Amino acid sequence: MTFCIITHVPHVEKNGQFYAYSPYVNEMNIWLQFADKVIIVAPKSDFELNSIHASYQHATIQFVAIEKFHTLSFAALLNSIIAIPINCWRIFKAMQQANHIHLRCPGNIGLLGSCVQIAFPKKKKTAKYAGNWNPQAKQPLSYRFQKWLLNNTFLTKNMQVLVYGKWSNQSKNIKPFFTATYNESDKIAIEARKLTEPLKFIFVGTLAIGKQPLYAIQLVQLLHQKGFNVKLAIYGEGVEKEVLQSYINDTNANEFVHLEGNITKQIMQLKYQESHFLLLPSKSEGWPKVVAEAMFWGCLPVVTPVSCVPFILDYGKRGVLLNENVEENVMQIQNLCQNQQVYNEKVTAAIQWSRQFTTDVFESEIKKMM
Repeated sequence: MTFCIITHVPHVEKNGQFYAYSPYVNEMNIWLQFADKVIIVAPKSDFELNSIHASYQHATIQFVAIEKFHTLSFAALLNSIIAIPINCWRIFKAMQQANHIHLRCPGNIGLLGSCVQIAFPKKKKTAKYAGNWNPQAKQPLSYRFQKWLLNNTFLTKNMQVLVYGKWSNQSKNIKPFFTATYNESDKIAIEARKLTEPLKFIFVGTLAIGKQPLYAIQLVQLLHQKGFNVKLAIYGEGVEKEVLQSYINDTNANEFVHLEGNITKQIMQLKYQESHFLLLPSKSEGWPKVVAEAMFWGCLPVVTPVSCVPFILDYGKRGVLLNENVEENVMQIQNLCQNQQVYNEKVTAAIQWSRQFTTDVFESEIKKMM
């Protein structure tokens, strides 16, 4: 079987192997176990490899390079007028060769793939919609159009769209799904941490405005001002790094807030196991993988109620749901830090729920679709 992936994720080639963002590649390697040949249609880049990148594990890969594009400026719009038809043609030719078409959405490349797949109504297709599928969410027009097109059984045939969360009034194309990081053998016994100080908080993710790492710092600062001995370790890189470091320096938060950069999956696992809380006050998520990872190791998530997050946290029974009132949010965390029994109950519920979704179960579900 020839399996064709259409994705916006940038790739780099080194020593005959293709590398990309490791959580995406690790997931795709599970899919690729069931393919004889793989065609990857994606942007090609020249970034430096580091710990957050991984390579595909498959012997037969054909790479089709396409241009990244956007329409956020006049110059970019002119470039996209040239790039879009070329990209569509390359996507079309790749889909022609495939037995199974797999789209990675949302995004500009996923949008083109969603349109081109209409020409192949009889081919088997899947789409992984990694963003917020909530029909009521305020999103850009391109995202809303992708969701409408993938949900449309007249234009999109023979398709299973994997989405996060269960939503009403969806077509037969839509399949509630999940993602996973750990396998069955990782299920070692974990107990809730004792709420002894220092209380350890972690932030894991891209240092971007949408993830609101600054808000995470401010929450911990307010707890510090209330007399709690707290520590916040921030794991990740991004455009906001210098802004965050300047803020930490200017507010004398250096003693209890630290930017740690990117670390390996193995080290991250240890950080989850020794931390009390994960802070992720993000403005938008699909399936927040770091939340499920933290829950797996007994690190309680403190998260904004976006996308399927309320479902993941069982509306607060498996973590803390933030609102728009910073004082109320700090009070929620403060009360929990002073109640070991309630904290234990939430952590236990979080561990039990997250450990349903292992890579073994994920692989079994993928095999059914392939």
